[in-house]
Amino acid sequence: MRPVLLQCSHAVQRAALLAALVLTCGAAQADSTASPASVLKPVHAFFDAMARHDQAAMRAQVLPAGTATLMREGKPVQLTLGEFVDHVKPGKEKIEERIGHPQVLVDRDLAVVWAPYTFLLDGKPHHCGTDVFNLVRVDGRWRIAAIADNSGKCAP
Repeated sequence: MRPVLLQCSHAVQRAALLAALVLTCGAAQADSTASPASVLKPVHAFFDAMARHDQAAMRAQVLPAGTATLMREGKPVQLTLGEFVDHVKPGKEKIEERIGHPQVLVDRDLAVVWAPYTFLLDGKPHHCGTDVFNLVRVDGRWRIAAIADNSGKCAP
């Protein structure tokens, strides 16, 4: 299945184009030393830290000057990953983001994760959509360079 791009931000279009290019290039350029689990490790660590409202642990998984593009009601909200992390502050509500069936594409020190997600607020689905992560391997460690997502009501 190929994604359909309609009125997406440039960051979302670039992420989707990158994913399509990596798919088109095929396994000949795949990096067999990078397992999907190793690429997903910082993504899961980021979400675990977010659930704990642990900004330092979130920041450890990202390039702070990287970008977050959040599609909200058809409009892009853009901020740096550092600014995104700054918005996650302890509150009374329990937050959790879960991804399912991630697609992981890797070419040397570049990776893309595309996954449906559900954002839970106090254990109940609040909104759902698709997350796209661009990751880079720096000094042998995967770091999140960009996040893009869309958001909508969860299917019953």
